[in-house]
Amino acid sequence: MSDNIVITYETLYDILRREKARPELQELPNNYLEDLINYIKKKREILESQESKKSIFTSIEVQKTRKQIENIQKIIKELYERRESKLIQLALIASRTNIGTDEKRVMLPEEQEFYEEVTNKLNFFRENLLYELSIGKLPQIELTHYKPKDLKIVEEPNKSTKSLKVLCDIPKFVGTDLETYGPFKEEDITEIPHEIAELLIKQKRAEEI
Repeated sequence: MSDNIVITYETLYDILRREKARPELQELPNNYLEDLINYIKKKREILESQESKKSIFTSIEVQKTRKQIENIQKIIKELYERRESKLIQLALIASRTNIGTDEKRVMLPEEQEFYEEVTNKLNFFRENLLYELSIGKLPQIELTHYKPKDLKIVEEPNKSTKSLKVLCDIPKFVGTDLETYGPFKEEDITEIPHEIAELLIKQKRAEEI
């Protein structure tokens, strides 16, 4: 896939679908990483713009954008791990046969570095561990351990609630959690999630009690 394409949710899903369906490492669009970063940035800007409106009536759009960003992150993670597995398998074959792969032409520069590093590490242990064992010696290799980062894709929403006194009539609405609230009458006492309560307080439709 040498041509440039516009990165969208649909094209990302199509890239993942193709990677899953074929055993070979698939070619990615030109400037894939840069375009992907810009796409995510724009999505986050849209979310920030929606959230800044502080209106309970835009909550569905906010929730939809949040969900799409979460799904985009899942696609990126699965695509990375699919390609990661293929790169490791290619490195394993290269180490065992001492024959390189023509799939390097479809690797991203970062993936080429990953492939070379894994291949070199496999070669090191093959030469220094397997050889020593084959001649009856105990290998003397200093091992270092790396603890991977805990990649947190999405944060759990705040589930705390607030007690409110309603200051004016409020029609039924859908909150950011996609639950339906109301209708409320003036002087009603209710308990609703913290985020929605804050919006009502800022709009002077309710006060905390």
